[in-house]
Formats: sequence, C-alpha cells, structure tokens
Amino acid sequence: MPTSLEPAQVQCLADRTGSLSICGQRVGLGRSYARRTLFVTVSESTLAVQLDDGDFHVVRRTNAKAVTTMKARPPRTVTKMS
Repeated sequence: MPTSLEPAQVQCLADRTGSLSICGQRVGLGRSYARRTLFVTVSESTLAVQLDDGDFHVVRRTNAKAVTTMKARPPRTVTKMS
C-alpha cells in the first residue's frame, strides 16, 4: 500500500485529562483542553495540534504507524420500557 507524502489532517477528541491518542502515540495538552475536539496535522515526522488561539503544539513522532479511522457506535435506542 503506497503511503502519501502529504500531511493528513484529522480531528481528535481529547480525553478528560486533555490527552490525545493518535497513531499509537499519546500527546498531553493539559486539562484546559479536556473533552475538546482538536485538529491534528500528521506528517511523516511530526504531529501538529492546532490550539484555540491559532498556535500549534508540535510533537515529534515516535513511530511510523499510519492514521486509522475509528468511529464510535451510534447511541443505543430503547424500543420498549419495562
């Protein structure tokens, strides 16, 4: 499978402590970013997280895993109350 030379841009949801998990790597941003959806630009050697004020938090990649898409299941609907 050929790899793309262009950086991929993805959205990630930070957990309750303000950490992202992307490409098998965890990036800590702090509690002020907890439960926020952030844009991440993934290139061959770096992860660049776009912050609220327009700045970027750039982290060097520690592995060569590709970006994978994982979607959560839709909410379960209850059809009958007992």
